Amino acid sequence: MKKLALLTLLTVFALNVCAQNYPPKDTPQLEFALQLKVTLGEAYGIDNTQHGRRTVIPITGGTFEGPNLKGTIVNGGADYQLNGADGRTELEAIYCIKTDDGVYIHVRNRGIIASSKDADGKPSFYFRAAPQFEAPADSKYGWLNNALFVCAPEWSQGFNGIVLNVWKVK
Repeated sequence: MKKLALLTLLTVFALNVCAQNYPPKDTPQLEFALQLKVTLGEAYGIDNTQHGRRTVIPITGGTFEGPNLKGTIVNGGADYQLNGADGRTELEAIYCIKTDDGVYIHVRNRGIIASSKDADGKPSFYFRAAPQFEAPADSKYGWLNNALFVCAPEWSQGFNGIVLNVWKVK
């Protein structure tokens, strides 16, 4: 009898430990951080590397603005893309931004572009990235160093470049 009671107690305990709540109670929230309007130069590529096709897109400038910062995008960065045969592209854009009060911030934005088909066989397109910022720690922009960010493109008619909306993960 004691063995049965102990086995029952252990089973109930195990079920409670393994039980999960969907969705989890502590789901991260997003807070809009800034919008980047990035101007681009002429892309060039290197075919048939050991990793796939490499495309380089020069970053020539632009502007950015958000609730807590505003400024320009510094000419001289680039978006390095690796195109796979499966329709998936890995991107890594490396560039700097300069705030209106003269503070330089380094940006490294890694992401994925994927063209595929959804569960119903319809074409689908996915483009998301995760920018990381390196700001002077003792500046009013130091908060950029201590958070995760995600971004998504916004297609804008009449703008020769790419618009990226960036959210801070809270």
